Amino acid sequence: MGMDIRLVRIDDRLIHGQVATVWSKTTGIERILVISDEVAHDELRKFLLKQAAPPGIKSNVITKQKLVEVYRHQLFDQLKVMLLFATPQDVLAVVEAGIPLTSVNIGGLRYTVGKKMLTNFISLDQQDVAAFQQLGQYGIELEIRQVPNDRKLDLLQLIQKDKMLHT
Repeated sequence: MGMDIRLVRIDDRLIHGQVATVWSKTTGIERILVISDEVAHDELRKFLLKQAAPPGIKSNVITKQKLVEVYRHQLFDQLKVMLLFATPQDVLAVVEAGIPLTSVNIGGLRYTVGKKMLTNFISLDQQDVAAFQQLGQYGIELEIRQVPNDRKLDLLQLIQKDKMLHT
C-alpha cells in the first residue's frame, strides 16, 4: 500500500497561510510533508514551517531519501498527506526513486536571475523546463492552480506556447 498522497504541490514558499489551509480542507489531508534536503537541515526554517501549518494539521520536513524510506512504512499506511516541494528537480528525483505520482500541482516558483516568467507566479530556467518535461514523459499531469477552485492550466502546454521547450 503506502501513504495516501492526496496532493503533490511545487511552491517555493512551501507552507504559507491561506493557501495551505484551503488545500488542506479541499484534499482532506492529515499531514503535510515538506520534501527538501536543504530545509531539512535548517532548524530555523523547519521550526517556522511547523508554525505555518494549518490548525489540526501536522507537518514534517524530511529529505528526499527519507520520503523514499518511509513511503511504504506501515506507520504511514493510508495516511492522507500533501507532499510539498520547492523545485521540480526534487519531484523528479523522488519519482525516479520509485514514488508513484500521477499529478503535480504547480503553485509558485518565483523569479530569480536567469529565469523566465511563464505566468505571474511561475518563472522557470532550462533546468526546471527539463525536469518538467521528464515528469511529463512519465505520464504525470502537471497542472497550474494557486487554489483548488482555479481552472487547471497545463504547464507543458504553456511552456510549449512560450517556446521554452527544448526541441
